[in-house]
Amino acid sequence: MNSLIGLWESVREFIATGGDVLYFVAAALFLMWVLMIERYWYITAVFPKVKKDIIAKWDARADTTSWYAHRIREAWISQASDNLDARMLIIRTLVAMCPLIGLLGTVTGMITVFETMATQGTSNARLMASGISMATIPTMAGMVAALSGLFISSRLEAKAKLAKEGLVDSLPHH
Repeated sequence: MNSLIGLWESVREFIATGGDVLYFVAAALFLMWVLMIERYWYITAVFPKVKKDIIAKWDARADTTSWYAHRIREAWISQASDNLDARMLIIRTLVAMCPLIGLLGTVTGMITVFETMATQGTSNARLMASGISMATIPTMAGMVAALSGLFISSRLEAKAKLAKEGLVDSLPHH
């Protein structure tokens, strides 16, 4: 329990040093990871069952060679593809937003530095240092958040592409 309290205090201290913009970085990061976990779950646990159902429906068809049968096949593949790609655009957008939110922290931190210089003069290095921390920490946090999301989202997109290709290959057409 003490380690959790210590961890919470470290996080609060980090946010206090980096400024309120870190709450927005944390919110974007949390949403991004929730969506990525959901996509991983869908691709690995749900889609194999969907694929099996589509293959069973295709194999149960008496006609798999007509123009009409090919349109049905394409519709099923398209629907499965849309389901595999669901929310990936939101994830990519959040990945792109994280560094921008961090840059917002840089701007607010530099404003704090300039306010300190205007009111206290340039002789108070301690006050200027807190503004510089508010300028650099959000940028770093936004970049780390984006990198984690970039790696996982690219892996998810590759898994989704392989799943689509597997479905297409599993539905023979003549």
